[in-house]
Amino acid sequence: MEKDMTTNIMDQAVKNIADREGKYLTFSLCGEEYGIGILKVKEIIGMMAITPIPQTPEHIKGVINLRGKIIPVIDLRLKFGIEAMEYNERTCIIVVEIASGANKIAMGLVVDSVSEVLNIKAAEIEDTPNFGSRLDTAYILGMAKLGQNVKILLDIDKVMGAKELEQLAAA
Repeated sequence: MEKDMTTNIMDQAVKNIADREGKYLTFSLCGEEYGIGILKVKEIIGMMAITPIPQTPEHIKGVINLRGKIIPVIDLRLKFGIEAMEYNERTCIIVVEIASGANKIAMGLVVDSVSEVLNIKAAEIEDTPNFGSRLDTAYILGMAKLGQNVKILLDIDKVMGAKELEQLAAA
């Protein structure tokens, strides 16, 4: 019985790693490389005028009108507690589709620059290191080791908390 349970746990761990394998759009924030599953990415656009929304957290920059559709925009630097920077010609907005319960929400993510699309194999992905119970890393899918570089793979559905998504919906 115990052996079956251990086998099931190991099978689940292998399945979780295999689920993370695939194509990722990579981008940089403050010199660090991150990746988002390509299936979550709808498009990449250059910076455009963002209409601020009063009384929202600092990382929620506001909304944009993208071909008649209003899309909330967050600055990932500020969301992750990284110092803000002046936007430049490389700064862009990645439009992603986030699952929120049964709904899908289009959202823009301001990043320093977009790098490339990489096909990352399961063998190149390690679990997120344990930083202790005080640090929430639930939004990190894993760490991709590519040569001497490490790319932080994000679970974009978990980057924005349910409370923040409610704030955006209310705004």
